[in-house]
Amino acid sequence: QVQLVESGGGLVQAGGSLRLSCAASGRTFSSSVMGWFRQAPGKEREFVARILWSGGYTYYTDSVKGRFTISRDNAKNTVYLQMNSLKPEDTAVYYCAATTRVSIVAGTYDYWGQGTQVTVSS
Repeated sequence: QVQLVESGGGLVQAGGSLRLSCAASGRTFSSSVMGWFRQAPGKEREFVARILWSGGYTYYTDSVKGRFTISRDNAKNTVYLQMNSLKPEDTAVYYCAATTRVSIVAGTYDYWGQGTQVTVSS
């Protein structure tokens, strides 16, 4: 099956930038959808952004619009999340996920990475 590995997390000051990567290996489909989710301490996992492998159509949650950009490199089976103008409230463990359905609901995603910690200091 599909294996996802996130990287690029770390500590950054408010207003700074960070780029997360999600490398997919194993069985892949050109029609699949990749999403980024995050989970802060004591909170539920929430949707951040998603992209369609074919066409590159994107969708973002309101809180990150204009600051985050999701992109993909089909040839490398890699999805990126460029995060600019980071805020302390962006602090969370960020997860990469995959599904064959066009969705922003975590429960519909079939494959998940281990997560990468993003910490934004004030």
